Amino acid sequence: MSLIMKFPDILRESRKMYEDQLSQEKITDFYLTERMGNQSASWPKAGNLLVRGDNADCMLWLAKNPDVSGKLKLIYVDPPFFTRANYGAEMKLRSDKVKKIPAVRQRAYSDTWENGMEEYLKMLAFRFYLMKDLLADDGCLWVHLDWHAVHYVKVLLDEIFGEKHFINEVVWQYKSGGASKRTFARKHDTLLFYSKTDKYYFLPQKEKSYNRGLKPYRFKGVKEYRDEVGWYTMVSQKDVWQIDMVGRTSSERTGYVTQKPEALLMRILESCTREGDLCADFFGGSGTLAAAAEKMGRRWISCDSGRLATVNTYGRMAAQQAAFDLYEAADSACLQKEQEPQIHLSAVRKKDSVLSREVLEIQITGYEPGSFRELPIDEKYLSAVKEAAEADPLQFIACWSADCRYDGKTYRPQVCFCRENGNVKTSYTAFADGFEMAAVRVTDIFGRAVFLTVKPVLAKE
Repeated sequence: MSLIMKFPDILRESRKMYEDQLSQEKITDFYLTERMGNQSASWPKAGNLLVRGDNADCMLWLAKNPDVSGKLKLIYVDPPFFTRANYGAEMKLRSDKVKKIPAVRQRAYSDTWENGMEEYLKMLAFRFYLMKDLLADDGCLWVHLDWHAVHYVKVLLDEIFGEKHFINEVVWQYKSGGASKRTFARKHDTLLFYSKTDKYYFLPQKEKSYNRGLKPYRFKGVKEYRDEVGWYTMVSQKDVWQIDMVGRTSSERTGYVTQKPEALLMRILESCTREGDLCADFFGGSGTLAAAAEKMGRRWISCDSGRLATVNTYGRMAAQQAAFDLYEAADSACLQKEQEPQIHLSAVRKKDSVLSREVLEIQITGYEPGSFRELPIDEKYLSAVKEAAEADPLQFIACWSADCRYDGKTYRPQVCFCRENGNVKTSYTAFADGFEMAAVRVTDIFGRAVFLTVKPVLAKE
């Protein structure tokens, strides 16, 4: 049977899965791991949300919350493209103690489907039903795909959202990749733009349109402008966008293999949201939606099941000094106890006679990566990783944070340090009074997190 003949079954089974899951009283719970920055209240009353866990579980969890369900103004998703390939990110370990460490590629996510396109479409359709529930009546959905499956996915979206709510097919054109001797070079992705209802919010944008010959037309009533290229008019933005990909030298670059440029997300946010609106990306990847939304004054939710994606987004948002809550699925423990990485640190408190205040000095003194069996890397890299871990384990720290006045309930770090140019700061000094308990959370380059509480030692006078 051809795939198109299977579409009724795909939609029916996906709809039933959605209804069954939504009717379940017991769903996967998510717990607060960390409250970063000055969040004035707990989620969802204020601030932003970073979630590690299955996106379907996350959406079901959000759908049960009346403060979130039906409140999202925009959902952007960049799901797997049905390329039937595995994707990763390149890590460059640097150490003065180990020379010539080869670049290590770790696995990010798999885009392989045992039962082919039918399985892939069921996965998406089930999630589209959940996204529709989460959207506000004036909200919209953007689905980012390429030539592999976009034509099939549009048929699904026409059925779930309605053909009349299809607003635009936007082509993102870029220069990189796609070269072939057997085809025209594939240099674009396709974004499908749907509304939930006819009340969707949209703010038209303008762009330059250069005159023929770059000379002035001098038409009556037509405003013309001139720049270093030539004469132009301002016209309504077209549905083909030429935006550069994230290049190797870009300051945005995180190393995540399918990272999208912030300029692309900013254009979507500018057109379809207002300042303060709540936006979400349930295939969060490197966190570009969150990064763009933070810069534009929008609230955001970013969810991904991958450790690498979560640590990428965490570090990116911490670097922007964003305030957000980090939640993890209740069943997403990093590893078994005997396999967990271990932190070694010192925490010393003493009086500062000049400032007449107490000083707390926290120092990361060691890090044991733990079992190598569960690392998301190919076996050919293991020997190099083990050698580097034995000689200089601190280079495996991706980021760490510290709550110098931990209350034993909610972890609220006052400071966070992330790898920059291959290095991470390993010490921190705080000035205050009453350092009774401190807590430190360390995340390694493989996305494994370790949390440790410590009672600071009082230094002798």
